[in-house]
Amino acid sequence: MEPPKPKFTYKTVLFPLLGLAGFFFYIYLFQVDLASIIATVQTVNPLLFGLAAVCGLLEVFFFTISWRALTRPLDIKMTLKKACLYVWYGIYVDILVPAESVSGEVTRAYLLTRDHCGSFGKVFASLFTHRLLGMALNVVVLVLGIVLLSFEGLGSSFVFNFITFIAAGIAAIIVIMMVFVFKKNWLLKTIDWVTRFIDKISRGRWKLGLKTQAAEIANNFHESMVQYRRTAQPLTESLVHLAASWFFSLSVPYLVFQALGHPVSWSVILVTSAIVLAVKSIPVGVPFEVGIPEAVMTTLFFAMGVDAALSATATILTRIITLWFRFFIGFAAQQYLEFKPVIADGRYGKTKNDLQPN
Repeated sequence: MEPPKPKFTYKTVLFPLLGLAGFFFYIYLFQVDLASIIATVQTVNPLLFGLAAVCGLLEVFFFTISWRALTRPLDIKMTLKKACLYVWYGIYVDILVPAESVSGEVTRAYLLTRDHCGSFGKVFASLFTHRLLGMALNVVVLVLGIVLLSFEGLGSSFVFNFITFIAAGIAAIIVIMMVFVFKKNWLLKTIDWVTRFIDKISRGRWKLGLKTQAAEIANNFHESMVQYRRTAQPLTESLVHLAASWFFSLSVPYLVFQALGHPVSWSVILVTSAIVLAVKSIPVGVPFEVGIPEAVMTTLFFAMGVDAALSATATILTRIITLWFRFFIGFAAQQYLEFKPVIADGRYGKTKNDLQPN
């Protein structure tokens, strides 16, 4: 299979720009004028904002090594460099492709399978387990946030009920996902769905042959899950690194508020970040990465006592780090991964046969 040759066109940034326009329209309805936001931005402490940007990078790094810890015992051959590139590529696709909840995992599965790093069943097991651990930590953060909110007297009954609903919903999804560990028929149906999804988003270019290998994939998946149950070391290592990733993720908005000279409670950060991540994990059929998260964050900050203009400004600065900064790094990773094999095999347009001595 010849790798695609992506180009940076107006379509690459169409969805993000539309979402950004939607967010600014939302804050206009929120009666926050742009002049107030600009005036607040001008007060930002560049050192603290830079530290927040570093935390954003560390979040992705620890997320990567958390996932890689799950791939090593399954004999998936992947260096740390490759793992980082795959994750950044997945983040880039997450921003552009609808159904953000699964597009990143599908991208990583495709890349690992394409590069012959391991069987799809084992790759799927590592991604499935990593998502499961992340959702479990999401519930923990939500519970911790609601406990802190109750002690600090912040929020309203609606906020508490909403948090409880989100936490219960995630817990229910975790239970459903666990069923796949024991129900092989459900897994086969999922593989069929993933195959059709990959075919749709790639327009037929990513041919993995999953349908014809469904039974083998299911067996490899279940064997991998049994291996995880037999030894807790990979799960423990992954969970520790994932917790570190969560810490740096939460540090980004916390430091942004610090940089603006208006520190907020950790409970506000915990609840807002966990809710945004939880809702993003629901396949809503539209690109959720731009526009809607900003509106949700601004609304939650305001609902928990933060000034409207400050809420919007902190949201914009946070998303510069967690969206736009990552967008361009992810694009660079995608270009590197797609063009490197073309250059290595074709040597700038030449075929391998052209490079053979006469």
